[in-house]
Amino acid sequence: MQLIGMLDSPYVRRVAISLELLGMPFEHRSVSVFRDFDCFVAINPVVKAPTLIDDDGTQLIDSTLILDYLDSKVPAAHRLMPEAPATRRDALRVIGFALAATEKVIQQVYERTQRPPERRHEPWTERLRGQMHAAFAVVEEIVAARGDTWLCDGRVMQPDVTVAVAWRCTQFLMPGLVDPARYPALAAFSARAEALPGFLAAPLERD
Repeated sequence: MQLIGMLDSPYVRRVAISLELLGMPFEHRSVSVFRDFDCFVAINPVVKAPTLIDDDGTQLIDSTLILDYLDSKVPAAHRLMPEAPATRRDALRVIGFALAATEKVIQQVYERTQRPPERRHEPWTERLRGQMHAAFAVVEEIVAARGDTWLCDGRVMQPDVTVAVAWRCTQFLMPGLVDPARYPALAAFSARAEALPGFLAAPLERD
């Protein structure tokens, strides 16, 4: 398998870490959707990261769909999404809010890096910040309630990966945007996850 995309993308990185946790061998190709646009077009004309190329050449896009496929390839006991309906629902809830926060962060990154200053609209940026904080507040409450344990089934699973990656990428891509003191449980949770081998094997890289 090949994973295409830069690890400064939270979507690429959550797939890379998940592959490591699942013990699936893969080749990571650091191709940028900006700097290497023409190269990416040759791989996938949609130019969407992550792109996963399976062993038979089949391409999958969208991190959530890729992760669903990867989980289907391993026994239930080793999957990163829980099987029990109630536990799975709770996992989907925290993943959804973590991804919502991530989306609003990425939109702010694009506003800063891709739009000329004279075309930026502060009310829109303020709205994005409000939505981001609303999502992080929900995740903070969930994480704080769990204490020092992982979010489901007592081991690192997809909710843990997505939450930790969302927080770390926010701090990496837009330093100072979110004060860790505002979300102490989330900051501590992410730091604990980032010390694990699966996370260390997929270090952040600057596009």
